[in-house]
Amino acid sequence: QVQLVESGGGLVQAGGSLRLSCSASGDMFSILSINAMGWYRQVPGKQRELVATDTNGGGINYGDSVKGRFTISRERAKNTVSLQMNSLKPEDTAVYYCNTEQLPGGGGFSQNYWGQGTQVTVSS
Repeated sequence: QVQLVESGGGLVQAGGSLRLSCSASGDMFSILSINAMGWYRQVPGKQRELVATDTNGGGINYGDSVKGRFTISRERAKNTVSLQMNSLKPEDTAVYYCNTEQLPGGGGFSQNYWGQGTQVTVSS
């Protein structure tokens, strides 16, 4: 099991910046089995969407709507991941969730863990 705790959400004006942080904890096997850490977001009535992920081996992916404005940074030794959000827009308003994707198990299935979510609200 992996537990994720997020911090850093809040209210900001359009054009402003926020930084989200997430810390992972759990049993040693689960922590060592983390294959990727990242961020997703969700607004009511819509599907959860990718914001950014950092995968073991150096792969970083961003959602199209945040490219060039958001930056993900991960410290594997500390089991943390952060998201620097600049040039925020009202459409970035959402609940942001920290995520880990585990290495596949014997059946090829990859377990995902989620934080409780942190609200980001961007006013126009």
